[in-house]
Amino acid sequence: MDEARAKVLLKAERDRVEAELARLRGEGRENSTEAAPPGDFNNENTYEDELAEGREGDLRRRLDQLARAEERLAAGTYGLSVKSGEPIPDRRLEAEPLAELTVDEEPGGDKRW
Repeated sequence: MDEARAKVLLKAERDRVEAELARLRGEGRENSTEAAPPGDFNNENTYEDELAEGREGDLRRRLDQLARAEERLAAGTYGLSVKSGEPIPDRRLEAEPLAELTVDEEPGGDKRW
């Protein structure tokens, strides 16, 4: 993949993830159960808080993946499998700019890419 295109894809993904994190951190905190006494399991906001915490964790992991992709881009290895060194097809990188493996190397991967 062309380096300029990779930079565009990675920046767009960083912007998307950071915006989603900001939204999660700012949304609904006034109704949070953080101020509820321990053991208050009757609070109906508990589910929403746990869901938001899980989503926030997913987004933080996505930022970690993004940092690794940016490091590979700087090192000149972006678009190559971290496992085998085989090229990752551009179509796959367009769909998943943070891909570290070829589809065949992914658990349950198939050869459609």
